[in-house]
Amino acid sequence: MEDSRRNFLKKGVLAGAGAMLIPELAKAVVAEQTAGHASKITLQKEAVIMMQGDSITDSGRDYANNRCNTPEQLGNGYSLFVAGGILAKHADKQVKIYNRGISGNKVFELRNRWEIDCLNFQPDVLSILIGVNDYWHTLGGGYKGTHETYENDYRDLLRYTKQKLPDIQFVIGEPFVLRGGSAIEDEKWFPVFDAYRKTAKKLADEFHAVFVPYQAGFDAAMKQAPARYWAYDGVHPDLPGKQLMADLWLEATGLK
Repeated sequence: MEDSRRNFLKKGVLAGAGAMLIPELAKAVVAEQTAGHASKITLQKEAVIMMQGDSITDSGRDYANNRCNTPEQLGNGYSLFVAGGILAKHADKQVKIYNRGISGNKVFELRNRWEIDCLNFQPDVLSILIGVNDYWHTLGGGYKGTHETYENDYRDLLRYTKQKLPDIQFVIGEPFVLRGGSAIEDEKWFPVFDAYRKTAKKLADEFHAVFVPYQAGFDAAMKQAPARYWAYDGVHPDLPGKQLMADLWLEATGLK
């Protein structure tokens, strides 16, 4: 029965059938992309959830604000939407949610600030979305890292975090860009960038993490509206793109 349902949802996403609402689309994409991948988040009472990454996660947060669960500290991106969903549905858990994304970061820059901006918070759930700058900055930013650099640095970061926090639960977001966005030139991005996406999935499997299929979600969404509706530059989501990301995150983690 479940296989039949999954096949139905998969066909709906691939064919772009009908005008699926964002929550329905997220549910279908996650069912398709994570079939056989059982990892979900177990939310304990007073759990600490940390959102980490680059500008997509940062999204205008107030760096001086250290109060959990506040719009100023969470920024105006998908992290705020995720937090709103969790706090509304799981009020009994009294969780604390923090955003420590910083615009422009690559994996090695996460590592440089990891003790202060991550480990000091003792997170129970750590969500990371990183990778777009690890490639983008090689196109004109003077960065010399390669896909292998990204994979090695990312694996070392996850391994180090697991050593320090053995019971931590990871959520790994798939790096993504939208073809047709104003900042995306297909011939420069593809197929090279696809390797970064595959690495994120590979590491999610390796560390038994929840995997959030953002690229697949946006690819499906673009069957309903063009890239510039979801993320004008193809990298930084606009309002509907932020909501889609949050729905994908909540669906993948099982916290919807």
